[in-house]
Order: sequence, then C-alpha cells, then structure tokens
Amino acid sequence: MTQQGAGHQHIVKAFSEELEHLAGDVATMGGLAESMVSDAVEAVVKRDGRLAEDVVERDKQVDTYHRDLERQIIRLLALRQPMATDLRSCIAALKISSDLERVGDLAKSIARRVRVLNRSEPVALTKSVERMARLVQSQLHEVLDAYATGEIERAVGVWERDDEVDEHYNSLFRELITYMMEDPKMIGAAAHLLFVAKNLERMGDHATNIAEDIHYVVTGKELTAERPRGPRPEAPE
Repeated sequence: MTQQGAGHQHIVKAFSEELEHLAGDVATMGGLAESMVSDAVEAVVKRDGRLAEDVVERDKQVDTYHRDLERQIIRLLALRQPMATDLRSCIAALKISSDLERVGDLAKSIARRVRVLNRSEPVALTKSVERMARLVQSQLHEVLDAYATGEIERAVGVWERDDEVDEHYNSLFRELITYMMEDPKMIGAAAHLLFVAKNLERMGDHATNIAEDIHYVVTGKELTAERPRGPRPEAPE
C-alpha cells in the first residue's frame, strides 16, 4: 500500500470513529432526557418536590450535551466535508440533539409544576396522566433504540403511532375540563395537570421528529406519507 493510500485509510478510520463517538453522545443525551421524563412524572404522581428539583437541575446537563454536540458537528462538517450517508448522519445528529434538548425543557417544565400541585389536594386524574406518560416514554425509548441500531421499521412504527399520544391527550383534556366544571375548587390544580399533559403530548411530537430523521439517515428519503401530526411544537410557556 502506498503512503498516500495508507493516509487516506487512516483519515477514513478516524472519521468513522468520530461519527461513532457522535452517535454515542446522542444516545447518552437521549438516556438522560428519558430519565428526566420518567422522574418528572414520578414527582407529579408521588408529590415528590425533591425529585422535581433534581429534574430541574439535570436539565443543565442536557443543555451542555446539546452545546457540545453542536460544536462536534460543526467541526466535522468544516474539517471532513462529509457526503451522502455521512452527511445525513451529521445533520440528523444535530436535529435529534435539538429535539432531545426540547424534551429536557418539557420535562423541566413538568417538574416545576410539582411545587404548585403539592399546595392543593391531589387531582383524581393524576393516574391518567401517568398512563399517558408511560406511552410517551415507550415511544421515546423505542425511537432512541432505533437510532442506536439503525432499525428503520422501529422508527417508522413510532411515527405511525403518534396519534395514540394525541388521542390520550384529547381524552384527558375532556376529562380534566369536566373535572374542573364539577369541582371549581380544583380548577387551579387541574389546569396545571393539563399543562403537564400538553407537555407530554409535545414530547410525543419530538419522538416523531426523531423517527423521521432516522428514516432520512437510513434511506436518504423523507417520509412521504401524510404526516400524522402538525409541525414541530413551540417552546413551553
């Protein structure tokens, strides 16, 4: 092998290792975001203020991962000038880290409502929120596994099931409105629980976004079937 050929092989190997490191950091960030969602909902259900505060603090770690990933990706794009699948992998990692950063923000938003919820009587529909949260957590876990393994069928499955989260939210919305009408003293607490449910619904949207990015990385094509939901959600209040 010529010296030039050996040098090229070394560059290709180094770039592959950088891409693997990038994917690993995205996966780690995803695991952290998952744990924040789980703990934020547990804090609501168990009225655990200390756990809620821990979730709020952990959001700083997610933000740090997001900034570090952005720097990594910009460096790779500038120095390696990737093409085809490698370019798609870099762009997808950037988009997925952004979605995960938003999931962390939404989990933090849920955790911050625990303090207010704990000042009032428990809301009877908290368990319904917990069931919705389990569905969202399952979709996040499934889509992050699909990202790690490149299993496009699992990613598309999450994309196709996004309406399940929407149905849960719509049902819970109707229940909470009825609950508030029947017991005006619980309007404040129920309204906060409604915001919790809305944040969970937005997390489901982000899982769908990630599924679309995985499909694009693997196939080079966007999902062309009718999108099962609206555009990327706005930031929580």
